[in-house]
Amino acid sequence: MRKDGRRALLAAKADAIMILPSVKAASHNLAPATPASVAFTDELVACLRKRFASGGHDFALDVSFNLTAGITILFGPSGAGKTTLLNCIAGLTTPDSGKIAIDGRILFDREREINLSVRRRRIGYVFQDLALFPHLNVRRNVEYGLADVDRNERRRRSDAILESFRISHLGEHKPGQISGGERQRVALARALVTDPCVLLLDEPLAALDTPTKLKIIDDLRAWNHEHRIPILYVTHNREEVFALGERMLVLENGQIIADGTPHEVMTAPHLETVAQLAGFENIFDAIVVATNEDRGTMTCRIAGRQVELETPLVRAETGSTLRVGIRAGDILLATVQPSGLSARNVIPGRIVSLAQRDVIVVARVNCGVEMEVHLTLAARDSLQLQPGRDVWLIVKTHSCHLMARP
Repeated sequence: MRKDGRRALLAAKADAIMILPSVKAASHNLAPATPASVAFTDELVACLRKRFASGGHDFALDVSFNLTAGITILFGPSGAGKTTLLNCIAGLTTPDSGKIAIDGRILFDREREINLSVRRRRIGYVFQDLALFPHLNVRRNVEYGLADVDRNERRRRSDAILESFRISHLGEHKPGQISGGERQRVALARALVTDPCVLLLDEPLAALDTPTKLKIIDDLRAWNHEHRIPILYVTHNREEVFALGERMLVLENGQIIADGTPHEVMTAPHLETVAQLAGFENIFDAIVVATNEDRGTMTCRIAGRQVELETPLVRAETGSTLRVGIRAGDILLATVQPSGLSARNVIPGRIVSLAQRDVIVVARVNCGVEMEVHLTLAARDSLQLQPGRDVWLIVKTHSCHLMARP
């Protein structure tokens, strides 16, 4: 792409990142904002639908939710509609129908023909590719959205945000001269210096190493604690979910399928899609064989196999089929048959394969059905594990999570 074209693209994205409250409504706006027309305050209210048709494939985003101050994680598989949702809120994509309002201001209302421009929405947006201007230094990138602010005030605000994100010493550097983590801090500072009423973050830390990511998470958490605005944060990373999230929305095929705290959604998923995203590597159909109400458990047999599991008791009739999910990290391995355990599930099997992933060893064990087990390098070596070795899988009752079938 030519240099001028690249700058034009970055400027277009910057309209979504920057907030210029004094700018007059753009000519394509359908109507001005009407603050008195809604009764809610300090929250983002969205009820919208957007349909796409391409190559014979139809996709419809159809969501309704309210967000109050704090960080809400938007979680879901690729193609679920997460970025489309953020773009609709920011004004980069126009919904087919619905309403969007923030702090009592209507940003979009199809029926009333209201559609505020990107610049008038007062929304901060950090994209995956950051969209920093390569020809501007760090300070000028951060101050881009403060063009209509008095010079002294502009300097005061940029100084404060640069210090908050620990990049004051980089003010004269250009994006190409600083690290990926530092560029990420610049992008966050640029989105926040304009004092947005809502912040949208589209996988902002995906490309960073863990130590750098954790430091930025600490800074973002501190900023949020002080300012308390609605923040919608897209991520696929479970560490970020639990480190930052106060609430979690799970999106699948354009619809919200789960809503709750990260702990509620991720540790006790009731839907298979959520279970897969939450890191349940082993998911099977299971038939209810017996209910043990006095013990608060059920006996389930993995469909088509002779493997039986004791699971927590749920409302299900004998003979009905459920889905059982077990995290690979919740399964213990033994090389001799254990006894005297509180765990109710001890299953014999044989190691099929071992593969090292960074500091984790992934074992696949055939026990009538193939299960994935995660081990430390030390456990593999001390147990002298290798393919073909007989082992026992140990699974606690409450490590078996029951879900509705899709």
